[in-house]
Amino acid sequence: MTDQTTVAQSPSGAAEPAPPPAEEAKDARVDPRPKNNRAWWLVLPVVVSVAFTAVIPLMTVVNYSVQDVFSPSERIFVGLEWFREIARDPEVRGAFVRTLLFSAQVLLIEIPLGVAVAVAMPRRGVSVSVALVLVALPLLIPWNVVGTIWQIFARGDIGLGGWAINNVLGVNFNYTLDSTDAWLTVLVMDVWHWTPLVALLAYAGLRSIPQPYFQAAQIDGASAWATFRHIQLPRLRGVLTIAILLRFMDSFMIYTEPFVVTGGGPGNATSFLSILLSKIAVGQFDLGPAGAFSLLYFLFVQILCYVFFTVLTRSGR
Repeated sequence: MTDQTTVAQSPSGAAEPAPPPAEEAKDARVDPRPKNNRAWWLVLPVVVSVAFTAVIPLMTVVNYSVQDVFSPSERIFVGLEWFREIARDPEVRGAFVRTLLFSAQVLLIEIPLGVAVAVAMPRRGVSVSVALVLVALPLLIPWNVVGTIWQIFARGDIGLGGWAINNVLGVNFNYTLDSTDAWLTVLVMDVWHWTPLVALLAYAGLRSIPQPYFQAAQIDGASAWATFRHIQLPRLRGVLTIAILLRFMDSFMIYTEPFVVTGGGPGNATSFLSILLSKIAVGQFDLGPAGAFSLLYFLFVQILCYVFFTVLTRSGR
């Protein structure tokens, strides 16, 4: 019996099997298994949660930002008037400069200090667990408790820290009256509270470096500084990018700690953007300017984070 399969001739004369018909190829690509779309119901709780906690409040703020609200039933559409007023407000500009300066100081202190703490932490033995617990302790304290601790600790009359500065160092320290003392108190408090986060991130990055790198450096006779500069620091680039972004966002939106310690004073010395926004929204109950303020605040944080991320990732290539 002869084979009826059609054979195609190649240019060299060799016989090649003909391709299958189009109908057979199409049927071969069809998955005969029934599709089950019930898995989308597992995502529904997340969608509903995000809608009620993020999307709907954001749309409410947008609605307030373009209206002048007199009462629940009386409001006037004003367009972008509140945005122009907030952008021209000298008090807002001053708070913006203070917040930006505070975030820059926080990054310049906490990032190098956190890396130094991570490098000094032990790598093996029981001391590793002890060091991790001690370093992580400030992160476990709530923000309002941290503010209360430092409010008492820095007092010159009843606080141990303030008393030591005034009586041991002979400095007239009073954060309730002096703007410089208040600024330093808030800055030191933030460094004490959040440097452990940078240290833990950097420590995790250091532990992920393969041991042969250090063995090769030891064979080559590299010093501790050379090992850190050429092996440890380049491997920490990704971790430090995350640490910088986290600390910038947290420091730029800081509210609870300085509000508990100084209340934004003395004067406006520690009145950051978040404290001023709370004053407008809650204290004065100006919903229109507060809505415009919060949207500009949110937009600026997003832009700065994008700039930080772009610069840090491109510099690592």
